[in-house]
Amino acid sequence: MSGMTGPSSIAPPPPEPPQSFLKQSGFGILTEVEPPRRPDIEHVRRQIEVLKPVTDAFLIPDNHLGRATVSSVAVAHEVAYLGGRGIACLNARDRNLLGFRRDLLTAASYGVDHFLFVYGDAPQEGRRTEDLTVRGMINEVRSFGEGPLFQGYSDFRIGTVAKVGRPLAWRTQADFVFVQVTYSFERLLQWRESLDYAGRMYAGVLVLASARMARRINASIPDIQVPETIVDKLDDAEVGVDLACEQIERVRASGAFDGVHLIPVGRYREMAARLKTITTS
Repeated sequence: MSGMTGPSSIAPPPPEPPQSFLKQSGFGILTEVEPPRRPDIEHVRRQIEVLKPVTDAFLIPDNHLGRATVSSVAVAHEVAYLGGRGIACLNARDRNLLGFRRDLLTAASYGVDHFLFVYGDAPQEGRRTEDLTVRGMINEVRSFGEGPLFQGYSDFRIGTVAKVGRPLAWRTQADFVFVQVTYSFERLLQWRESLDYAGRMYAGVLVLASARMARRINASIPDIQVPETIVDKLDDAEVGVDLACEQIERVRASGAFDGVHLIPVGRYREMAARLKTITTS
């Protein structure tokens, strides 16, 4: 209908999402969920229901590990209907400018307004597009995404990823930053103290499921090196959960970060149970 601006009244609006984690006080737990690789989101729903009592927001990966998954924007919309706050990850790897603008329009129409922009892992299917960078995606949100088409809709809130030891540079334009997982806590704190950044920052915590997983990480991701003293203990299934909980408590006690980006992998039930004791202590 001509002359109408803002959200349409034809379709029922999604439920009002919880307050943004960017406005909350205290230590935040932002939890990553496993994205569905088939047209069925029941597994995501189970994760959300189990983790919702101890999670401030859910990150939904985008074509995780270079394999096709259900749209992160669609899953973030589903999270809202389950009473949670979703953060839709969008990677530069799979998008040209036109496709990215489509995603912004789709997200606004579904009430999805928090994003994490990433470069993207090497694709296992197809080739990488070179049309956009993460910096270019942020700039596009600040121009097209704040233009007249989006008047009457919630402002987009943008995050990106930083590596320990690297300068933030243009990443300071983001509203929040996720820090890559590291197993050198002292180095992490020294790096954080060296930064001049007013946005929210969340330290990465990965639940290591097995020694095999840790060795695969050490072989493929040079920036994340799991110490052998930890790898040797991971045959005990509880060690990875214990270690993640210890890391969360150390990050919180340091006061240097606004919270953690938790990657529970398949241990989301165990982590939900343990987080209930951590967040109430």
